[in-house]
Amino acid sequence: MNLSLVLSQARFDAKITVRNGEQLLLTLLIPLALLLVLTLSSFIALDVPEGSSRVDVALSGVLAVAVLSSAFTSLAISVGFDRRSGALLLLATTPLTRTSILAARSLATLVVVLVQTFLLCAVAGILGWRPGLSTALALVFVVMGALAFGALGFALGGALRAEATLAVANGLFLVLLLAGGTVIPASALPGPLATVVGLLPSAALGDALRTLLASASGNLVWDATVLAIWGIIGAVTAART
Repeated sequence: MNLSLVLSQARFDAKITVRNGEQLLLTLLIPLALLLVLTLSSFIALDVPEGSSRVDVALSGVLAVAVLSSAFTSLAISVGFDRRSGALLLLATTPLTRTSILAARSLATLVVVLVQTFLLCAVAGILGWRPGLSTALALVFVVMGALAFGALGFALGGALRAEATLAVANGLFLVLLLAGGTVIPASALPGPLATVVGLLPSAALGDALRTLLASASGNLVWDATVLAIWGIIGAVTAART
């Protein structure tokens, strides 16, 4: 694998993402608006642990939403439409191998996620959030979440037609935003639903970030395990599509 070619393609993919108005709305404007609404208004109840503030809890959930939007929804849609337009077949005629193309797209997605994270943390800082010693570990979980959701995004984008991918990816984004353990913890959902949602990567990422950024009680080993399992499932599925 030619590293310079991968980096060049990743840079191109990242530029395409940030220049796409629809993807910019999904990856930045929606998480930013959600952060402001959750922090500055009280009509959405948030469980704020003792010693933490509302912005701590809001940032934790919004970061999970941001990772979901970029690494899963946006990636799946872009892969689906690139398949339909023939862009991926065109790339296959270049010196880039299949592995290099996937690596470049993954790297570009990770860069977008990290930029999202920085911007959201900066806005949260203006709203009163202060980073602590656990912030670095939270960043590790952001990367883990991006890798897990990225694998699932590749799997979805490679398995369905572009129009179906668009519908399914956006539908799953809304479902996981509202009841996937991102903003509202899985433990706050009713009975059996809480158990099911607790097994999802969105809940694992949200819980891990709340544990690290908002001093919530949680099990980081369990969260990391759930993310790893979903990442493996996504990678295996993507390899077969």
